[in-house]
Amino acid sequence: MMKLLPTLIAVALASSSPVVDAFQSSFVGGGSLLSSSVPRSHSALCMKTIAVFGASGLTGSECVYQALKDGDTVIGLTRNPSNLKIPKGSGGADADKPLTDPKLTMIAGDVTKKSDVDKVFEKDIDGVIVALGGKTSDVGETMLTDGTKNVIAAMKEKGVKRLAVVTSIGAGDSENQAPFFFKVLMWTAMKKIFLDKNNQEAAVAASGLEYCIVRPGGLTVDPPTGVINVIEGEAGSIPRADVAQFCLDAVRVEDFPYIGKAPCISSVGGTSWTKDRSKAARGEM
Repeated sequence: MMKLLPTLIAVALASSSPVVDAFQSSFVGGGSLLSSSVPRSHSALCMKTIAVFGASGLTGSECVYQALKDGDTVIGLTRNPSNLKIPKGSGGADADKPLTDPKLTMIAGDVTKKSDVDKVFEKDIDGVIVALGGKTSDVGETMLTDGTKNVIAAMKEKGVKRLAVVTSIGAGDSENQAPFFFKVLMWTAMKKIFLDKNNQEAAVAASGLEYCIVRPGGLTVDPPTGVINVIEGEAGSIPRADVAQFCLDAVRVEDFPYIGKAPCISSVGGTSWTKDRSKAARGEM
């Protein structure tokens, strides 16, 4: 339990369990692609333009890197674009090198400023990933909520519907899925962070968009496992690379089964998402 705490704290600052559901992702790392066991719609096979907010963060950079590997166009917003590096998890030997690509546009800006957010939507966007994070002492006590509301407003103005937002295990109604010692931190040192996360989730749930609130367990920078479990019980850990793949699937796969839901995800244990996905989509799990 104590070994897991640092990764759980990382979840909150970034953004053995009974398993409801699991799936095999298409990206396994090192640039190699495997056949996915997830039935993808035809539209998901087309190249997309993905907006990533918090693009230079540990999870955001995984989203950017993997989307580019898949052939998508990416527009990212971050305070300091020069901080964007190839991520450790899926970057292999290239990890920590500057991340550049002809299909990548990075915008320097503050997500709490609507005018900066609007710059991202000057081009047509197919899907949006919000992977914001940071200490409240650095980014403020309401950055997650204020920034996400700006993103939602811009999406509505431009008619963009698909949204994935990374929050944390313990947020919203998942408090009981956090390990006890992490709950103590949620109630004390991290109280303001979780108030912001809870308000952020509420804004997303009320948005009317095709959203997926993604609540990862303890975050690591390990290579992707390719398997992501949607859990009901206490959280384990999960590589940021797997979280990124889940978010990308959420905004690219037309019939993604967790739209309008807030799944908690982990890399430990699991059954087949292909087997159970229709029930999950109907909320019958």
